[in-house]
Amino acid sequence: EVHLVESGGGLVQAGGSLRLSCVTSGFPFDEYAIGWFRQAPGKEREGVSFIGTKDGSTTSSDSVKGRFTISRDHAKKTAYLQMDNLKPEDTAVYTCAAQLDYYCSAYGCYQPDDYDYWGQGTQVTVSS
Repeated sequence: EVHLVESGGGLVQAGGSLRLSCVTSGFPFDEYAIGWFRQAPGKEREGVSFIGTKDGSTTSSDSVKGRFTISRDHAKKTAYLQMDNLKPEDTAVYTCAAQLDYYCSAYGCYQPDDYDYWGQGTQVTVSS
């Protein structure tokens, strides 16, 4: 059975940092790209950061570029999202997702519909 479990969310003041973790099981982590998405109340889910598997290439949205860093640890089957210099507009539920890397390499995986496996999400709240 596939599981993706996020943790590390919480309440932080603007300018602070959080590190989200996405622990996975039930699928070959080495073969899957990982994406982090977020959804704020009343807004659509949006892609934040993405990481492939073979070369570990990463992409981030313009809204978080330079502040958020995505990474992965194959031995631990875990992906991370380091979030620095957080802003109130970063407040959202953050969710990790997984999709076969060969599919993402061929077609790109930047939209929620591109992903097959999802976690439940973790709340991040940034106070001003």
